[in-house]
Amino acid sequence: MTTLFHGARKLDVTGQIDDFWMLVRDGTIVETGSGRDLPQSTEVVEVAGRWMVPGFIDLHGHGGGGHAYDDGPAEIGAALAAHRAHGTTRSVLSLVANPIAQLRESLSVIADLTASDPLVLGSHLEGPFLAPARRGAHNSAFLLEPTPYQVDELLEASRGTLRQVTIAPELPNALDVIDVLVENMVTVAVGHTDATLEITREAFDRGARLLTHAFNAMPGIHHRAPGPVVAAFGDERVSIELILDGRHVHPDVAALAFREAPNRVALVTDAMAAAGATDGNYRLGSLNVTVRDGLAVLSGTSTIAGSTLTQDVALRCAIEHAKVSPRDAVAALTATPARVLGLEHRLGRLSPGIAADAVLLDNDWHVSEVWANGLQIA
Repeated sequence: MTTLFHGARKLDVTGQIDDFWMLVRDGTIVETGSGRDLPQSTEVVEVAGRWMVPGFIDLHGHGGGGHAYDDGPAEIGAALAAHRAHGTTRSVLSLVANPIAQLRESLSVIADLTASDPLVLGSHLEGPFLAPARRGAHNSAFLLEPTPYQVDELLEASRGTLRQVTIAPELPNALDVIDVLVENMVTVAVGHTDATLEITREAFDRGARLLTHAFNAMPGIHHRAPGPVVAAFGDERVSIELILDGRHVHPDVAALAFREAPNRVALVTDAMAAAGATDGNYRLGSLNVTVRDGLAVLSGTSTIAGSTLTQDVALRCAIEHAKVSPRDAVAALTATPARVLGLEHRLGRLSPGIAADAVLLDNDWHVSEVWANGLQIA
């Protein structure tokens, strides 16, 4: 069984090719080219001049479609379906701070789901190892100073599927815990932190390789106290998450990040349950969230509580408002997050040997079809 996609305007990190075609077998791209000299196939998909980009990869999200990732498998599946309809073919499922026992249970559920659904890449612990003053929408009662023992418990519960941990490196024992996580092949992200430039650099030297939702829940760039963002800009080993919904980060600041960290920006949603759903009252972990006009805040406060973003909206915001080149915007949703996870050999490009994840978009960058592992999922 082979599927031929043809007549596309292909765009990925390697650039644009018009009149592009690709042949898919057993969920993998086996051949690509351009022009009218097409290989034989058992099924044909007429792309008809639409954009074809790799499937989006979300490193950081908490739910969507009215459902949360820290609930049961059925709820997680419904949340994933909402994001897949907007082009996200692969997802890391993020968990907010909760009691350790509850986090262990959630990690186990996600481990089971990762085994049964190849589009689920594993879990992300955004809490509990966060600076209390920078906790954002995390329950302060569940924040902890990290210890290797706690991390070992969480690693065991995840059964090898823990992909990312956000940590404030200025906390006691944090640098030693970074060592443990790196030894276990977990991507360490600096975030929800009051770390100085110097402490952040030390975390990066210990193996941290990501900045969680840059500019949010951390010090800004000050001319006498540059802070974590400048440390990340200056370190080519480090990638930078951005929530590009026009609210978390101004588009002009996002444009600065793309200029200062070329090929190192990963556009994430940090979406909570209201993404792809309606305004109203929701929960984020143990906290109440109110969504009005698409803005999620902790109920009764002005504290932003995740987003209602989908990755196709982030793509349009990058191109139309931040004036990022389409190539760089697409790479920030595909090749860069694949590299962060060490999966660039399998995801993030439209090339032979890569999983057949593709999003078809119209001229205005709206999603029309979504394919994953060679099968249409939206």
